Amino acid sequence: MSKPCGRLRAGWAASGRPGSFMVKQAENICRQATIQLREKTGPQNWRALKEQLFNKFILRLVSCVQLASKLSFHYKIISNVTVLNFLQALGYLHTKEELLESELDVLKSLNFQINLPTPLAYVEMLLEVLGYNGCLVPATQLYATCLNLLDLVYLLHEPVYESLLRASIENSTPSQLQGEKFISVKEDFMLLAVGIIAASAFIQNHECWSQVAGHLQSITGIALESIAELSYAILTHSVGASTPGRQRPVPPHLVAGALRAATSPTHEAGGIRPK
Repeated sequence: MSKPCGRLRAGWAASGRPGSFMVKQAENICRQATIQLREKTGPQNWRALKEQLFNKFILRLVSCVQLASKLSFHYKIISNVTVLNFLQALGYLHTKEELLESELDVLKSLNFQINLPTPLAYVEMLLEVLGYNGCLVPATQLYATCLNLLDLVYLLHEPVYESLLRASIENSTPSQLQGEKFISVKEDFMLLAVGIIAASAFIQNHECWSQVAGHLQSITGIALESIAELSYAILTHSVGASTPGRQRPVPPHLVAGALRAATSPTHEAGGIRPK
């Protein structure tokens, strides 16, 4: 996988948390304004709050981008000098000290919790390892398909996991308790990343699916049945595995075993069947 490409995508993924600061800041100002209106302190303070937001909006936005770039090891490109020149071109004059203070304000507002895990980060990490392990499908090809499938799973999150739950318990009407116990599967980013990569490998070259799935099993400890089951659910909702003329997304013996498989002891949190 291309290093710059991977780091750029990681940067955008990392920017989600710092970027949420902008929303939080606007919400706080609106909340303060609502309190002032309720206490009838006058519209002048509301105008002052709006002025405060407008004056620092660009600076805070740039600080969020800087923090995201540092998380993705891209800090040498988006340096303080680059940022100051950019702001100056927009008509904003700031010092390096103001840049550092702005970054600190963002970090404090988010309680310094900005490096949160994302499925994309797991996908990129696993693809890097697959590349070193001699995966038959080039990581660059897998990466592009993984991004598309990851977007799709987010759009069809409930249908994908509902079909996965029904398949894992061999019942079309899961109980409430089974649904509650299945939440840990929905929140397992490593399992999702493995399923995304396995499904991408099948789309790119189905003959290499077993090799890729075997590598993923060795790397993560997730049972092959679980990998097959999740990749099958993803492919069913993406390319239509049941369409006549299409090949099934996983080898038949693995599909049959996956639909009957219980949670594998090799992957405690990522086992698919609710207990």
